[in-house]
Amino acid sequence: MIRNQFKYINRFREIAILFSKTGLGFIIEESGLDKLLSLPSRLFNKSQKQEEDKTIAERIRLFLEEAGPAYVKLGQIASTRGDILPESFIKELEKLQSNVPPFSSEIARELIEQELDIKIEDTFLIFEDEPLGSASIGQVHRAVLKTGEVVAIKVQRPNIERNIRIDLEILKTIAQVAEKNFKWAKQYQVTDIVDELSTAIIQEMDYTLEARNINRIERQFKNSEDVKFPHVYEMLSNKTILTMEYFEGISIRKVDELSQKGFDRYQLADTFARTIFTQIFEHGFFHADIHPGNIIVLNDGTLGFIDFGMVGKLTDNVKQNFGSLLIGLMQKNSKKVVRSIIQMGVVPDDVNVDDLYEEAELMQDKYYDIPLKDLEFGDAVRDLFTITNKYHIHLPKDFTLLAKTLITLEGNIEILYKDYSILSVAEPFGKKLLLQRLNPKRVAEDKFEDWILLTDIVEDSVTNIHQFTKGLSTRRLPISLELKEEKSIGRHLDRTINRISFSIVLMSLSILMAGIIVGSSLLGQGSILYKFPVIELGTILAIAMFSWLIFTIFKSGRM
Repeated sequence: MIRNQFKYINRFREIAILFSKTGLGFIIEESGLDKLLSLPSRLFNKSQKQEEDKTIAERIRLFLEEAGPAYVKLGQIASTRGDILPESFIKELEKLQSNVPPFSSEIARELIEQELDIKIEDTFLIFEDEPLGSASIGQVHRAVLKTGEVVAIKVQRPNIERNIRIDLEILKTIAQVAEKNFKWAKQYQVTDIVDELSTAIIQEMDYTLEARNINRIERQFKNSEDVKFPHVYEMLSNKTILTMEYFEGISIRKVDELSQKGFDRYQLADTFARTIFTQIFEHGFFHADIHPGNIIVLNDGTLGFIDFGMVGKLTDNVKQNFGSLLIGLMQKNSKKVVRSIIQMGVVPDDVNVDDLYEEAELMQDKYYDIPLKDLEFGDAVRDLFTITNKYHIHLPKDFTLLAKTLITLEGNIEILYKDYSILSVAEPFGKKLLLQRLNPKRVAEDKFEDWILLTDIVEDSVTNIHQFTKGLSTRRLPISLELKEEKSIGRHLDRTINRISFSIVLMSLSILMAGIIVGSSLLGQGSILYKFPVIELGTILAIAMFSWLIFTIFKSGRM
């Protein structure tokens, strides 16, 4: 394993020494990597004593800050995974700041010209050498096109992808060694975590993906007058350069300045919350990095969103379960909360579901007397993650990204307008999602697809059983048994499997009819679907099938 890293041996030694320097040297020492890298033992003894007063979470944060941009970004992304990391770790990782000094404007100009095959003076009237901001992956420069538009140009750091890939390979090796030597590392599946976070970092370094994210969300709100997303200049963008419309305005964190300018902060909070919930519940595609620096109030009062390197994508299943979870939290219904968790997450086989319900009941008691408008969504989500973390329930990464986004949203809303309740706004979205799920037409379509799948499964099962019974009649089975009356056994099995198949079809039809009836009742719609009296005829058919099944069972003389 380590042999694959010899080409990066100098960087590997640097990382190992940083582990030691920040009080994590025991990982290197106890796994034997110190001897493999020829590191002196005094290095580990000295650093371990110096950092004894710090927690493991603090040591990890210090290591990430010292190790460079790749590790800082890794930690920032890891801070979104409250479902797999303890709260103490999350709080420390949230403190990570890039604080990376900018690279020279000469290098930035050279990269732009080289990557886009242009000349700065031929393309821009003005190019500002002082960057607007600098981060771990790149920095942003303001410029004015020859046509007069003001743009922001994001330029990726030179060789950053190569350096990050090297660091990620080294970190994966250390994670693999740790899993072999430490029980806690195996329990938390640190290699899988590193793999997952590495994929997120590599994707964030591809600016063409960010451009697509902007365009996709911009299309969602093309008719909105309250929010705005930057236009992307495709001809001046590629994997390492992103040119987009520049937004002039005030960050939402500057509330005093917003008030002085006469902006309605309640309206801004309402627009902000509804925009994010629309992205989540209606489109299943949302901006997942909505810290105050990325949300700007433009001069005309519209809300501008920037920096789309991190987005979340929700499947219909996750959206539906999140809607159920949200309603469960608001109704303080612990059973609904647990059902949603089970349906979304991978629950280990050894988990006692009764214990899960008991944990949820305790969480419910904590919020029992709190009015909805006063309920802190962030606290509820953290408690939820405490439960999933305790039972090692692995939730979909986009759900945890969603939860983190909503916690950030709540914090931003509190900055803008303290008395605004995001849960009150979220409730109609969640109910609408659940009603859509129970819409008779939707239920019918879903159940029809399930019925087709079920039919295929039953047909396959019947074929297999027939092949089995055929083998019985010809005695060509890889089993050494002496059978008598094999033909009667085959016929009996045929009847049994046919009756099971019939029962499954009947059950499927019954579920379909129940869904249509419930959906019709909730939505106040009639039972006519495509001018066809579905409920009435379906009920008659179900009763007829059920009666025939009962008759055949009694006729056989076996209950």
